[in-house]
Amino acid sequence: MLNMRSRMKKVFWSGFLLLFLWTLVNGQVSCPVETTRTALQTPDEIPTKLTFNSAFMSPMVHSFLGSVQSNPFPKDILIGITKGYDTETVKEVLQYQTGFLVCVAIGILYIVLMPLIGLFFACCRCCGNCGGRMQQKKTTNIHCKRRSFYLCTFLITVLIMAGNICVFLSSTNTSETLMRSPTELTDILENVKGYLNSIPQQIQQVTNESRVTVDTVKNNLVETGPLLGKLIQNGLKGHLDPALNSTTEIGQVINSTSDGLLQLNKTLGAAETEGGRAASYLSAVRQRINNTLRMSDCVNCAALQPELDKLSLDGSLEFPDQKDLRSAVDKAINADVTGQADKGRDFFGSIPGKVKNETRLSVQGALLELENLKTRILSVTRDLPLNVFNTTSASLTDMQKSIKGFAPYIERSSQISRDVGLVMSCLILLVVICNFLGLLLGIAGLNPKDNPSERSGTSNCGGIFFMAGVGFSFLVSWIFMLVVLILFIVGGNTYTLICKAMANQGTHPAYDTPGLIPGLNLSTVLNLKTNLNIINVYSDCQKNMPLWTTFHLNEIFDLNSKLDVSQYTNEIDQTFNGLQINIANITILSPEVKSQLNNFSSRTSSMNFSNIIHQINDLSGNDLSSVAESLDVLAGKQSNQSKKDELHGEAKDLRDIQTDVMSNIMPLLKELNSTVKNLSEEASQITAAMENVFKEVGYAQDVLNYNISKIVQTESRAFVDCQIKIFQTFLYWANQTITEKVGRCGPAAAAVDRSEELVCKHLVESLNAFWLSLGWCMMFLIPSIIFSVKLAKYYRRMKYSDAYENNNFMMNPFPKATSNLNYWEMANILNHILHKHIN
Repeated sequence: MLNMRSRMKKVFWSGFLLLFLWTLVNGQVSCPVETTRTALQTPDEIPTKLTFNSAFMSPMVHSFLGSVQSNPFPKDILIGITKGYDTETVKEVLQYQTGFLVCVAIGILYIVLMPLIGLFFACCRCCGNCGGRMQQKKTTNIHCKRRSFYLCTFLITVLIMAGNICVFLSSTNTSETLMRSPTELTDILENVKGYLNSIPQQIQQVTNESRVTVDTVKNNLVETGPLLGKLIQNGLKGHLDPALNSTTEIGQVINSTSDGLLQLNKTLGAAETEGGRAASYLSAVRQRINNTLRMSDCVNCAALQPELDKLSLDGSLEFPDQKDLRSAVDKAINADVTGQADKGRDFFGSIPGKVKNETRLSVQGALLELENLKTRILSVTRDLPLNVFNTTSASLTDMQKSIKGFAPYIERSSQISRDVGLVMSCLILLVVICNFLGLLLGIAGLNPKDNPSERSGTSNCGGIFFMAGVGFSFLVSWIFMLVVLILFIVGGNTYTLICKAMANQGTHPAYDTPGLIPGLNLSTVLNLKTNLNIINVYSDCQKNMPLWTTFHLNEIFDLNSKLDVSQYTNEIDQTFNGLQINIANITILSPEVKSQLNNFSSRTSSMNFSNIIHQINDLSGNDLSSVAESLDVLAGKQSNQSKKDELHGEAKDLRDIQTDVMSNIMPLLKELNSTVKNLSEEASQITAAMENVFKEVGYAQDVLNYNISKIVQTESRAFVDCQIKIFQTFLYWANQTITEKVGRCGPAAAAVDRSEELVCKHLVESLNAFWLSLGWCMMFLIPSIIFSVKLAKYYRRMKYSDAYENNNFMMNPFPKATSNLNYWEMANILNHILHKHIN
């Protein structure tokens, strides 16, 4: 009794250990907590179509404007302006704009003085002054001056031409930017709309995943019978399957043994019948041969008598008594061992149905809790202010419509700007062409040895081109400078006050200047404790941070409490905690069946099959052909023909008996031998097989008796934990998705960057490059006018000439008074001399 208790205790703890290990290894695999979730939708971005900029002029423009306006962004001044204008504010504004005011003053002076100077210059030349007198004074360094003026005029003309090229390119870029700006702005707004529309879609994806999760758990609970029953089956399978399989196998052995005994009896009966008939016939033939051999006229017949005495054919086989074995086999068959194994399998297969019946009420309560849980999770997304995105998206749509409405006017303005820029470029180019023609024709037609009054027409034409360029310069320069002044004020201040500040800080500092824009305080609007400003928001969006992190939504929306569904899961847990699943036990093999199997095993193993095989081998070893051969040899020695015929006939009879034995008896003996060998092999394995059956069945029965309730409890706990873990995994995913992935605002920062690039890097840069290039040309027109006027006199044909010899000027002596010299000739000579010295 003590040994039995010790054995039961050992089996119990062994089964518990195996159950724990199985749960540890397989429990995690059977719980599908990780599911394939749909990736969050991301907005599609429309790429920019502007591929050019005015970077070739940007360093020069930035350097110039940095010199003009080196002060930082005037936050305090702007705050003062928003509060109202006063004398102090005006002074601060003027002081801040000192550099621009100086440049404006210079521009105004240029605009005022250039037409006045041109008017005075024209009038003076008409009066013969300011180089208007067609006479050139001869000096020793006249050729050096001409070459210096020529080189300066050439360099200045090249600089003007370079500036004119920049004017044309920047004008083209400006008009192209204006032309494409409506489409570009529409695309930027479309990208922002796509981003805003994607946020509700991403939230909806989270909501859909919550529905899928709740429905998955509901389906699992509805299928508690199959699912939990399968887990319990898996817990029992490793213990029951070996026992049931070995029981089935021993049942097959019993049936095979019964069939073998039946076949043995059947074959044995047939062999005995055929053997008795052959033995009776052989006995009659043997008697006849014996009579023949004993006749006196039989020659040498006595020598065959010993061989004849050995001739026999015993048709009887002495097998052990099979009644006890047959009885044991019949009782084992009647015990229906295979049926017992099938009953165990039926019990194993009925577990899901029993579990379903036992858990029906608990499942119904859990389903009600799941509905409440589903409503709670869905309320999380309902509390989010998603209508703000729809309202903002609608506003952006209205802005797009407005932009499309203004698009024709913008395109018209772009065409006008292109035409104006082309006209300005052509007018400046006209001055450049006049200068280049003057340089080319002047040097081509000039002969330094020629008298100034005798210069060639080519050289004179070059000088005229110089003067034409001067005239055009006076006519258009002050108008162009007016354009430069207006664009400088607009483009320069736009760059310094907007683009430069945005380039340095990523976004405009005015957005975060307290009091500059009334009502623009994100921390107050969102009711945040953290000091949130637009620069911080923009910086986070450049890093493609989610809205939850960017706007610190955790301060206004307690997501953890919204997604805390522990009270519902606890109720589901408690609903299943008190669950008792009663699975009726089953006895695999009863004591009576075990007794019958033991009896069968002992009877089978005690059967002596080797003696039977030995008898079969002896019976099949008789050979009548050798005696028949001896009779034929003996017949050949007889002189009496009748004796000879008798001996041949008796030899033939022996051969007939041998043929009958080989064709009828030997197949039966072979079949009998095979049957006995099969029975012998099965009998040799029955004892070990029976011990294995008792061992496996005993182990499985102990598990059913002592561990089945623990298995059911463990698997039920694992099943409920799996469902709760599915929720926990989803809630972790939902929390992580909302706080780390939903509304990544990189597209918003990209839209700001793209807008800044459109306005600053394309439009403002092109506009600033245009006025700087045009101003460049206007400033170099002043030295161009001076050097062109100076150089023109070296190429134009003079009306009056100065006489000089050997590079030294010689004064013409007064002529002697003669009787032929009249008063008017002397007056002209005197006037000529005085005019030369005055000049």
